[in-house]
Amino acid sequence: MAGRRAVPQIVESISPASCTVDHRLEVLHGLPFFQHLPHEQIAEINRQFHAYDVEAGATIYFSGDPAERLYVVAHGRVKLLRHSASGQDTLLDILTTGEMFGTLAALGDLTYPDTAEAQTFCCVLGIGAQEFQTILERSPDVAVHVLGIVAKRLQEAHTTISQISATPVEARVAAALVKLSEKLGVEDERGTLIQTRLSRQDIAAMTGTTTETASRVMSQFRRDGLIESGRQWIVVTDLPRLAEIAEVA
Repeated sequence: MAGRRAVPQIVESISPASCTVDHRLEVLHGLPFFQHLPHEQIAEINRQFHAYDVEAGATIYFSGDPAERLYVVAHGRVKLLRHSASGQDTLLDILTTGEMFGTLAALGDLTYPDTAEAQTFCCVLGIGAQEFQTILERSPDVAVHVLGIVAKRLQEAHTTISQISATPVEARVAAALVKLSEKLGVEDERGTLIQTRLSRQDIAAMTGTTTETASRVMSQFRRDGLIESGRQWIVVTDLPRLAEIAEVA
């Protein structure tokens, strides 16, 4: 079958029983605001978090819901989406193990500003306001660090929305591919494999454009030798050139 493109191996499946106590402790200790705490305190903090198994495609919370929990991805991938006035969803980010999302009223947000959806089967760790207060009683500085991370994510979301209205679609698509390569990329014999399944609809949602326009830009990038792609997979073959195109964003 000469000329047939090989499909790269994308590893996404995880076991529903994979969110063990040891793994939870490792994930929590890796969070920036818990890294300075001793193991014994991390074990106590772990007891304040609840583990939730979430099927792929299920919604964890909707934008506008009361802000009741902070979450941490323990396994799998979570998509953050922002709904626009026109009814179109913008894909803000794809979160992986050790990344935090959600918020609490105690941190200044009465409602969730975005929608969180499981891209793959996930195990997420969630903590409510009362349990979070218990942690703060022992480590008051944790709140400052958490607030900084929540504020940074909100700023990144604002930047993403601003870019959508102010930059050419080619620059937006390039910027999305650069971001995904840096965050989820693994070295492949042809370049950098973005280690998650991405449809043209996903690229369109990340860049505030239509599926047809996203497909057109991706086809052009492929013809220019910047990427290779197939059904739900992308390999970036010329990351420096994509970064140059993305600088307009």
